[in-house]
Amino acid sequence: MRRKVFDFLVSIGGLIVVAVLLVAGALLMWGYNFTTSSVHNQLAQQQIFFPAKGSAALSDPRIARYLDQYAGQQLLTGPEAQVWANDYIGVHLSEMPYGGVYAKISAASLANPSNTALASLSQTVFQGTTLRGLLLEAYAFWTFGQIALWAGIASFILAGLMAVLVGFGFWHARQVPETAELLIGVTSEREN
Repeated sequence: MRRKVFDFLVSIGGLIVVAVLLVAGALLMWGYNFTTSSVHNQLAQQQIFFPAKGSAALSDPRIARYLDQYAGQQLLTGPEAQVWANDYIGVHLSEMPYGGVYAKISAASLANPSNTALASLSQTVFQGTTLRGLLLEAYAFWTFGQIALWAGIASFILAGLMAVLVGFGFWHARQVPETAELLIGVTSEREN
């Protein structure tokens, strides 16, 4: 095979790779924008605000060390949702009877149907664990968005590097003499 033809074919293949990387990067950036804006909008609708600095809610050191940085702010991002779920709701649930584990409280409530306090506790823990789970799901989607952002950036960088290599490939194809072969010293059966 002629070296010029080989260089040209490889460079065309490189152009296809550049196009694929650019499309992948664009889709990843779209995924990033979609997930982060969806999480932001959904959390904004919940209107959850971190307690103000110096409030009684932040007097517990197990809570304050994580929530102080967001004091008084509205919960709008995945990392904020994680902190609220684990370090506010999670701490309060752990202080409840049965460690705030819904399955245990529900089982106890079902075993004692006349105990209204236990039924009320079961409902409270159910609501707390549900909200905690939903907030942690928002954090997970936010994390997927961050992964898409970095993958998109990497895809664009790789597309740029590949474009440079493609440029060198076309440049090399123009520099190679028309008669240059890809493998020197290898003869075909027709020549023998």
